[in-house]
Amino acid sequence: MPAPAVHCRYIGEWVVTKHRWDLAVDQAEREALLSYAAGCLNVNLAFERAS
Repeated sequence: MPAPAVHCRYIGEWVVTKHRWDLAVDQAEREALLSYAAGCLNVNLAFERAS
């Protein structure tokens, strides 16, 4: 299993990509992401919407 910081960064980048490209998230994916991210503290990511 990857180091926690790497794991949290990956989850964050996944979410940023979904937001940036306005991609849908179904309920199962949302619940999984929330579960995986539960132990991630102080992760701040920013994005700009794709044009």
